[in-house]
Amino acid sequence: MIKSVPLIRLFFKWLFLICAISGLVGLLSAAFLYALNEVTLFRETHRWIILLLPFAGMCIVWWYQRYGGGAQKGNNLLLEEYYNPTTPGIPGKMAPMIILTTLMTHLFGGSAGREGTAVQYGGAIAAQFNKFVPLGKQDKRILLLCGIASGFASLFGTPLAGAIFAIEMVQLGKIRWRGIVAILATALLSNWVCTLYGDLHTHYPPIGEVPSWSFPIVAYLLLAGSLFGLASILFRYTGDIFSIGFKKIKQPLLRPFIGGILVILTVFLLQTTKHIGLGISTIIAAFQQPLPPTDFLIKIGLTALTLSAGFKGGEVTPLFFIGATLGNALAPFIPLPMALLAATGFVSVFAGCTKTPIACTVMAIELFGWQYGLFFLITCLISYVVSGKKGIYSAQRIKNFKLF
Repeated sequence: MIKSVPLIRLFFKWLFLICAISGLVGLLSAAFLYALNEVTLFRETHRWIILLLPFAGMCIVWWYQRYGGGAQKGNNLLLEEYYNPTTPGIPGKMAPMIILTTLMTHLFGGSAGREGTAVQYGGAIAAQFNKFVPLGKQDKRILLLCGIASGFASLFGTPLAGAIFAIEMVQLGKIRWRGIVAILATALLSNWVCTLYGDLHTHYPPIGEVPSWSFPIVAYLLLAGSLFGLASILFRYTGDIFSIGFKKIKQPLLRPFIGGILVILTVFLLQTTKHIGLGISTIIAAFQQPLPPTDFLIKIGLTALTLSAGFKGGEVTPLFFIGATLGNALAPFIPLPMALLAATGFVSVFAGCTKTPIACTVMAIELFGWQYGLFFLITCLISYVVSGKKGIYSAQRIKNFKLF
């Protein structure tokens, strides 16, 4: 009986941590999704507000420079903290700062996503429990992955992918697999909490009939996966080029001001706002009808421009946009159903950029159905390989592909 006491304490400690993180992150994701929908609707019905984007960017950069501290590193801070846990840890202010600045970016017309936001507030909330719950170095790592998984899972409504994404994202350490039960439980519970506040997740069109397998089908999937991998490289290099260019501007507050003006000019020249914000309506349209073949290129440019200039948000939803519209553009040349190409592109460009092919495959299965799982797996793995070792997270430590 005496020997079982530490195990009982351990069980209830992790039960408390899982429930607390799940409840807080699930609630925050619901509020964030609702707010994001509202600011997007306001922007689309009051398009003049885009003219204020340069000034919003200056406010964001000033706020982070003045009060952000380590939070300025974003997702890279989470990775650094996982690889080398520190006593200060992840600052709690990361959560409110990234949420508010992401909403500002979307309200005023920046092209950004939301995954980075969810991962950061999930990780930041989880890290705060280190301050009053005694945890060793390895337990701190597992706790951080629980937070990342809960943020991703509750934001996209994909709990299995959220758990695997957290584990794949950090790439290194067998300890991450020892915590799979806690990570998966946190992802499932946080997603459930989020759904209690309404149907806030995006629903995508069905793909339709499953093509019969043949050698040509496999060849077409290999070709599509390779092109999605090249798009991942293009996105990464475009971001690097813009970042280098903006760093040459000595005054940091001028960077978002100039970036904001360039976004406004692009919207004015194109006479459409479909390439800014999340672009959900265009992603859905990519499954249903032919779109201009340049949509994915414009989104790459605007997203790289927005984030490099200092605005906040994630990359993943823009990567969904890029992949889905690229798949749509390939439909006249690759004889596969348009919806299937859009869906494989949706996750494969994401896989190439974040180096998380298994999580992306599972996410696609959760969103579109298990019957297409092998299609997703092939294109995600090919994109992962073709896109090379480097991803969009500079602090990510990449090793040769292996699950364990």
